[in-house]
Amino acid sequence: MQHNLHVARQQAPAAHLWAVVKANAYGHGLERGMRGFAAADGLALVEPDAAVRLRELGWTKPILLLEGCFDAIDFKLAALHGVEVAIHSSQQIGWLEQTRFEAPINVHLKMNSGMNRLGFMPVDFAAAYQRLRSHRSVGSISLMTHFANADQSDPPALPMAEQLRRFHIGSLGIDAPVSLANSAALLQHHDLVSNQVRPGIMLYGATPSAKPAARLGLRSAMTLQSELIGIQHILPGEAVGYGSRFVADAPMTIGVVACGYADGYPRHAPTGTPVLVDGVRTRLIGNVSMDMLTVDLTPIATAHHGSCVTLWGDALPIDEVAQAAGTIGYELMCAIAPRVRMTER
Repeated sequence: MQHNLHVARQQAPAAHLWAVVKANAYGHGLERGMRGFAAADGLALVEPDAAVRLRELGWTKPILLLEGCFDAIDFKLAALHGVEVAIHSSQQIGWLEQTRFEAPINVHLKMNSGMNRLGFMPVDFAAAYQRLRSHRSVGSISLMTHFANADQSDPPALPMAEQLRRFHIGSLGIDAPVSLANSAALLQHHDLVSNQVRPGIMLYGATPSAKPAARLGLRSAMTLQSELIGIQHILPGEAVGYGSRFVADAPMTIGVVACGYADGYPRHAPTGTPVLVDGVRTRLIGNVSMDMLTVDLTPIATAHHGSCVTLWGDALPIDEVAQAAGTIGYELMCAIAPRVRMTER
């Protein structure tokens, strides 16, 4: 985590760096995220209760709620704990105006520059800014937007350049710091000027683009491992797992791994998804069960009960597993279940 934070810092050394720790630090644990990103300028997340928890854990630097407040009570909590908030709707401004603050609250005004999730349309942006600027309880105001396709090399339906154009038009004449760069923008658009940056997935050693994370200088922060708890020798024509969808076409040795979708391994991962057994690459076969999955041990003569199974990590990039399973590394990280025992290295 510290290494990846350093990589992010190198991409924009003069910018205020918010390390994103939403979703329990992308499945790595909020406290681990706080310690791993201790050198960040601030931590950003979505959950108000987790923001309070960071203060309880001793984080004294800035905290930002990326989706702002979900009701008026959240504004009181944010003010009480010195948490900065995104503002993306008139309703949120209304809640802010109804709240009595002991000290000014810093806000980040969000524009919808084309992603069409959250934010004010460019034509309404200046008015929202003026409404906030006229409120005596508002401290600093930063301007932010979020890119839909910063990771795309081929021209998408909404190019990043078009989002930037809309952002500049909507914020014309407003003198305020801007917060633009996510992981993809940091890694792939070095000419982007952003006073504040918000790296997320890259801090955990995965990539938002097609380029392998290792090639970008990133290191895996999470390794998911289990072990073999059973070995079966099957003949041609015999099937494996629920649905009997995998049928052996030759004699095979099958390993049973103590990990399943209840642990966060993707149920939809198909036969052929890469797995390491005692450091040797092999493949997942058959359907993933709730508590178990099966792998092909035929090429690994030394495999035995208790052999270490790496499902993703340093030697097996999470992005490769995610691609084989038709998903993204973000989802695999965030899906790790509470019953999975976590240790630190």
